[in-house]
Amino acid sequence: MGKIIAIANQKGGVGKTTTSVNLAASLGVLEKKVLLIDADPQANATSGLGLDVESIELGTYQLLEHTTPAEDLIIETTSPNVDLIPAHIDLVAIEIELVDKDDREYMMKNAVQELKDKYDYILIDCAPSLGLLTLNALTASDSVMIPIQCEYFALEGLGKLLNTIKSVQKIHNPALDIEGMVLTMYDSRLRLSNQVVEEVKKHFSEMVFDTIIQRNVRLSEAPSYGESIIKYDASSKGAANYLNLANEVVVKNKETV
Repeated sequence: MGKIIAIANQKGGVGKTTTSVNLAASLGVLEKKVLLIDADPQANATSGLGLDVESIELGTYQLLEHTTPAEDLIIETTSPNVDLIPAHIDLVAIEIELVDKDDREYMMKNAVQELKDKYDYILIDCAPSLGLLTLNALTASDSVMIPIQCEYFALEGLGKLLNTIKSVQKIHNPALDIEGMVLTMYDSRLRLSNQVVEEVKKHFSEMVFDTIIQRNVRLSEAPSYGESIIKYDASSKGAANYLNLANEVVVKNKETV
């Protein structure tokens, strides 16, 4: 039985999609079977894995609408052991369309349950909001991973996200766990980056992954080539960081690499 991990933070630009794409690719390298679900209308995880977003006809929209079986939405990517359910800008409309439906918070959960046996990990790249899309992802997930940027406003809004997670645990998904917080965009030369790391570790201690994702030019370049950092430059610092994070995730889930 696979594990479903939502990668969420309502703040934009913190490294959610970068983490989703590269963690998926890294787990694939560790010979884990991975499905990445792009649940962000910006569809950056889709383009980040080399797909032309404009050509997408079926994806997360149909998954949530239950108009197409989940199996038929899966696309094999060029990353070893990584499959994708892509997104398209049409996904913007889904929140309005789901509003009147019964069990609207459970649409993703009901759709992906049948896929859990086929994958070791199902990762969901969430939109930068706490709307119905993200709520669906949290309700469907076993745990949530929270990327936190090593910058001044990093902790702003984190309380709001944690309250949302508590609310989901209370009402929709009592089993939802926090997989951990991952510090991103770290620059060791900046005092501020080091202060953020200290603050987060002081307040959340064991909830924080040991691996810190450092600022890395190759990591920033990879999406423009439609490749994960593993495929784009396996010898880069960014690739090493995400492979370490993948190892941590595997060890945390009591598996052997």
